[in-house]
Amino acid sequence: MSRRLPSLTALRAFEAAARHENLSRAAEELFVTHGAISRQIREIEAELGTALFERRGRRLVLTEAGRSYQRSVTSAFDDLAAATERLRHAATARRLTLNVLSTFAMRWLIPRLGRFQQLHPQIELRLVTSDRPIARLGEPFDLAVRRGPEDWAGYRSDAFMTEQEFPVCSAALLARNPITTPADLHRHVLLEAETRPESWRRWLRAAGVPQLQPAGRQHFDHFYLCLGAAEDGLGVALGPMPLLADDLAAGRLVAPLPDLFAPARSYYWVVPERLAGDPTVRALSQWLEEEGRRTVV
Repeated sequence: MSRRLPSLTALRAFEAAARHENLSRAAEELFVTHGAISRQIREIEAELGTALFERRGRRLVLTEAGRSYQRSVTSAFDDLAAATERLRHAATARRLTLNVLSTFAMRWLIPRLGRFQQLHPQIELRLVTSDRPIARLGEPFDLAVRRGPEDWAGYRSDAFMTEQEFPVCSAALLARNPITTPADLHRHVLLEAETRPESWRRWLRAAGVPQLQPAGRQHFDHFYLCLGAAEDGLGVALGPMPLLADDLAAGRLVAPLPDLFAPARSYYWVVPERLAGDPTVRALSQWLEEEGRRTVV
């Protein structure tokens, strides 16, 4: 069905003149002459068979019909502009699949993703968590985060954040059973994660008590479960900084021996070689590097 409409040029001239109630301002907005605006309005009034404006001295005033028409035309232009912007966004938006470690996602990445979205609203992230090695990932990804370094053949990688580990526990547990020296840990249950099997051995050796026998040990298959158990007062976990910076600041966990830490593996972004030059992927890796630098250890 054909639509009998005035020309788009005439509608734009009318809408601008109606908003300003001034032909000169409408002409400036549309980068045309005063005469061009006046001519377009006369043409649209002739086509519609009704007056849209009336002169009151030197003022240009909308008629009742003109004001009603202006509301509809402005609304239509707003809808058209919004639809155009949505289409432009859809055409330029890029989705990236980000494959990261579960604890890293929950404790560090997700609380900071809002900053990335503000900087890059055109990039849509699909977040997948996995502890599997890069070589054993069956699903393709654009960027992964893993602890390293490792030999990631066929990938580009770079460290963006270093990690240090020290004991963490709940404030309630510490109040019941204080920890002022490494030897005090012999009265506590040590919480361990299968994904970090050597952490406690490494830390106890660095703290000068390699032969310490704790009151007990509890094992978890994922590190985030180990940290959850520490929050609930089940024992003492070996927590990494800066991943737990937010938890310590909020009081969900406390660090009784913050000056006794053991260096751990760094966090790396890992990108398939074919995507190394992709500007969208590079924006994400650069953001990780910036956030890593601003995270206090």
